[in-house]
Amino acid sequence: MPGPQHVAFLVYDGVTLLDVAGPAEVFKEANRFGADYRIVLLSPDGADVTSDSGIRVGVDGPVAPEPAYDTFMVAGSDRYPRARVPAGLADAARIPAAAAARVASVCTGAFVLAAAGLLDGRRATTHWQVAHELALRCPTCEVDSDAIYVRDGDTYTSAGVTAGIDLALALVEDDHGPDVARHVARALVVYMQRAGGQSQFSAPLEGPPPRSPALREITDLVTAEPGGTYSLGELAKHLNVSTRQLTRLFHEELATTPARYVEGIRFDLARALLDQGHTATQAASLAGFPSYESMRRVFARKLAISPAAYQRRFSTARR
Repeated sequence: MPGPQHVAFLVYDGVTLLDVAGPAEVFKEANRFGADYRIVLLSPDGADVTSDSGIRVGVDGPVAPEPAYDTFMVAGSDRYPRARVPAGLADAARIPAAAAARVASVCTGAFVLAAAGLLDGRRATTHWQVAHELALRCPTCEVDSDAIYVRDGDTYTSAGVTAGIDLALALVEDDHGPDVARHVARALVVYMQRAGGQSQFSAPLEGPPPRSPALREITDLVTAEPGGTYSLGELAKHLNVSTRQLTRLFHEELATTPARYVEGIRFDLARALLDQGHTATQAASLAGFPSYESMRRVFARKLAISPAAYQRRFSTARR
């Protein structure tokens, strides 16, 4: 039998409690099925901390170079996508990480890892809402805004708060195999592996309006009447510009093509209609898709699930 596996969580004032409690519950549950995880909570100076929900969190001690942990996990906080990570907190992540067998972050804990230089040159993820900010803070990172979690060597990062549970299940599977991870997932009534990525949970994009008056006219038109005929030629004729010029405008200002933009508007509207209780066929028609099948293909490509599966997951919390 393998010996105990020591897991340390870095916590600090403003930490998101579920980033700690979710993965810790996975490790605790795994102990019922033959694992032997030993969990400790560390803070930068060894003092207890207060979570973002106001709940006091007792810690086991300060960060230190020793002992070396099998897994060192950094929980997230709403604070640090909005503000720079303090040098002391970055140092507190760097010290145990240097000796740990593997390092992981939950949600916005990736910002702490990035500030500590632990994501340089690596693939990583974080919550979809702040993935762009992480990419700006860590220009050498390859940030995947859609992944539930990412493994790059001995470094793991995960998406929004509950994705820490997905990550912990993956760590349990690495350590003890799929059967133990499956038992834990069943006991916690969670998916062992979720279908699709973060985009199935994200809100419709509401970026800034285009700078170009001509392009604003097109985007307003498509938003107001998503069921219209919007071929590249028709849109160019509407503005009395060449198809090449219109394509260039979309690429420069919206980083997409006219066809993809129209598709995105229809997709966002279809999701909203499904959330409101419309059938998939109704949503396809009202959102301007030529057919249900064309809408289904877009959902499969963007979310890796069907419209019906999306509606079952997100239209209501009631059974």
